[in-house]
Amino acid sequence: MNIRTDFLVIGSGVAGLSFALKVADVGKVAIVTKKGITDTNTSQAQGGIASVFSDADSFDLHIRDTLVAGDGLCNREVVEMVVKDGPKRIRELVELGVRFNLAENNQKGNSNTSGKTHSLNLDLGREGGHSQKRIVHAQDMTGQEVERVLVEKVKQHQNITLYENHIAIDLITFSTRMRRGLTTTTHEDFCCGAYVLENETNQVKTFASEITLLATGGSGKVYLYTSNPDVATGDGIAMAYRAGATVANLEFVQFHPTCLYHPEAKNFLISEAVRGEGGILIDRAGHAFMERYDPLKDLACRDVVARAIDLELKKSGADSVFLDISHKDSDFIKTRFPNLYERCLLFGIDMTKEPVPVVPAAHYMCGGVVTDMFGRTDINKLYAVGETTCTGLHGANRLASNSLVEALVYAHQASRQSVMDINASDFKSTPKLPLWDEVGTSDSDEGIMVAHNWDEIRRFMWNYVGIVRSIKRLERAKRRIEIIQKEIQEYYWNFRVAPDLIELRNIAVVAELIIRCAMHRKESRGLHYNIEYPHRDDQRWQKDTVVRRPFVG
Repeated sequence: MNIRTDFLVIGSGVAGLSFALKVADVGKVAIVTKKGITDTNTSQAQGGIASVFSDADSFDLHIRDTLVAGDGLCNREVVEMVVKDGPKRIRELVELGVRFNLAENNQKGNSNTSGKTHSLNLDLGREGGHSQKRIVHAQDMTGQEVERVLVEKVKQHQNITLYENHIAIDLITFSTRMRRGLTTTTHEDFCCGAYVLENETNQVKTFASEITLLATGGSGKVYLYTSNPDVATGDGIAMAYRAGATVANLEFVQFHPTCLYHPEAKNFLISEAVRGEGGILIDRAGHAFMERYDPLKDLACRDVVARAIDLELKKSGADSVFLDISHKDSDFIKTRFPNLYERCLLFGIDMTKEPVPVVPAAHYMCGGVVTDMFGRTDINKLYAVGETTCTGLHGANRLASNSLVEALVYAHQASRQSVMDINASDFKSTPKLPLWDEVGTSDSDEGIMVAHNWDEIRRFMWNYVGIVRSIKRLERAKRRIEIIQKEIQEYYWNFRVAPDLIELRNIAVVAELIIRCAMHRKESRGLHYNIEYPHRDDQRWQKDTVVRRPFVG
């Protein structure tokens, strides 16, 4: 089946939906999402959106905090653009109907050159790495509220068609050879769409598009323990890399310090906002320990806190540390964190009376598909927005709650530029595309290969390429991924594609890229910590790790 559209959006989080709504008035939009439309990282984002709305705050302070967190690798021009445009994008959400928390005691003001744009009477939280309160939130379910409104608007728009339970297999470029999976990219190449598998029918559809946007979210499922939903398998990074796009900085994987530790809790994050509101990390003896690692104590950046917890667990042999906010007023906790409170109660934990057991887990990918300031990749007509990208905002470590504001700003930038592109007089229209070719393949009779390699990749990535790394660990991981990649390739060519095989193929690509980037960087910076190179080396390594196929470092 061949489906033609003006804009193909792969992914249904805040980045993809925002872009779709902004371009839908000028062309037809197809949104492809591999599960339901709300099965996204956005829906699970608890903390909020970082933006300047306080008299005590300024653009300069937010820029400074972002640069400090990024540990020398942020693109300052990008940081300034995102920070200064953030309040406008939040106002758009409010106009759409997003219900952010309001506070009577917040002072109001008007925009001026010092960066104060806060006529909305918003309740502002504070999180690790932020020097001021600037986290705009909707209780402790900010992502869910934003997603709710965007989904509602998308479903109402007559120019948007939603394809749920469809998983993208590969991008199609003009130079794509007739045989599936083989692509060759030249400077004149451009993206024409994607091959997409409908999960329920196992039918592969050919989506031909004038503009293609990757908004596939994160890569947390590459690791055994993650805060991400099951859909976060790095699909956009893997597809873009296979198509010939440049990717960068995959060594910088952010591990969130505080995921709930409980045998029945899966991917349940304890928001950083808990520490922002006075939560204290303690060991099993009840002693606070963050003062030994950073002057900011429990409000230190995530990389510092995650390594501190990892070290505490290794020293003590304990299964978890604890996050304690029980010293705060009970009614305040229930009002500020209603979702967290109720979810913890389901597991027998009353956070108003006792500390919550927590451990670090893979949370956010700071690297990804390289884009310019308009979301353009180095393949013509291919855009990318959100966590699947490397824009230069986050550098070596993302400042808390900067992800949603980045997605909103870049969705806006990409929508404006793509509309200009599609209306340009020299714009090349998408040619007729070859249908998916599965000649010579058969239904799989060895599903154990997929299941086994899924498990093995996630385990050795956690053990060897996790919070703390070494040369030997990385070499072990490299040997394992090379063997697994060969098995996957053989399997992929011999059997018909299925969702679990597509995702396995993608996490294997992303795992290999993380390993190669981590081996390349001979220092410790931000989220990348190597015990044999424990110090930051600006003279040699204050630069991005740029990767093109084949890997060139």
